[in-house]
Amino acid sequence: MAAAPLDEPLEQGLPGQDMGLDLDREPGAQHIDVVDRARIVWRRLLHPTLNALPCTPDGSRFLEPRSPPPPRERNAKDDWTPFRSRLQFEVAEFLYKKNQMSQRDINTLMDLWGASLVEYGGRPPFDNSAHLLDSIDAIPLGDAPWSKFELSYRGPIPEGEVPSWMTEKYTIWRRDTRVVMHSLIDCEDYDSENKDEFDLVPYQEVNEEGGRRLTNVLSGNWAWRQADTIAENPATHGSMFVPVIVGSDKTTVSVATGNNEYYPLYISIGNVANSVRRAHRNAVRIVAFLAIAKCEKKHRNTAAFRTFKRQLYHASVSIVLDPLRPAMTTPEVVRCPDSHFRRVIYGIGPNLMDYPEQALAACVVEGWCPV
Repeated sequence: MAAAPLDEPLEQGLPGQDMGLDLDREPGAQHIDVVDRARIVWRRLLHPTLNALPCTPDGSRFLEPRSPPPPRERNAKDDWTPFRSRLQFEVAEFLYKKNQMSQRDINTLMDLWGASLVEYGGRPPFDNSAHLLDSIDAIPLGDAPWSKFELSYRGPIPEGEVPSWMTEKYTIWRRDTRVVMHSLIDCEDYDSENKDEFDLVPYQEVNEEGGRRLTNVLSGNWAWRQADTIAENPATHGSMFVPVIVGSDKTTVSVATGNNEYYPLYISIGNVANSVRRAHRNAVRIVAFLAIAKCEKKHRNTAAFRTFKRQLYHASVSIVLDPLRPAMTTPEVVRCPDSHFRRVIYGIGPNLMDYPEQALAACVVEGWCPV
């Protein structure tokens, strides 16, 4: 499979297999695609520099136009790793997912199952509930595992009565955001050859009358301007811009664990079409559960506590998104839905939240004028 060195001009644009484009156009031409809907002809102009060129798996070279993607590795149909057999897998699926049996009952069931096999020298599918749960946790497929970190107040402590929020430790559960982003980008369920599902390049849709159509995230001015800013670094040319969409709503889920409550932080990517995101096709993932600071009623409206709540929110979100920081300036190689590898660069984009979270994120007092 032929490849082009990175130092060659990048005006060749996006390969035709990705967007159904005309590969015979002149180099550097901005006229990319024509969409005819409702008898209105829309001309799609793709960003000329951040144009999502397929590259080799190590990202060292761009591929020639029409180069096929490398084949994906598929597990054998009889590979039930980490389970010993199909029976063990189906027992785990039945007990954990379908029946949702308690750990105590699983232990009893495995003891009885094992006793029935003693005379035959056999063993049950699992030794006990812990063995079953460990096997499920060892499944190599799926999303990023959960981990936690703690934050606490480190400012001056007043003399006398100390508010409880100053001594409390706040636990935040999170997943590796970078792994989650890779899973979102490398989702074969999204058809990158269908412009209605997955966009590879920031674009503008205009018609002959000078009208402009705004549809998905990458069709807006923000994405185009971000691409212009990123493209000021020549090392990013040919990369794919991936806007990171963040959202939170503490009123949606409230999980009590000890004295702490959590509310979810969601993440998505701007390359996925709005129709796909609304269709609940795994385009939105929970990436963290943030802690909510609480205190006694008499301290609730103090300036110190309000400031701490904002600091807790911003520090938590910063830590959760930190794994993406290196690839916000230096592209990293990620596989895309069409099986091609591309050099990806992230940018923090829209933050979707209701008014209370907006006031918290903007560090203003809820109900007050911020000016």
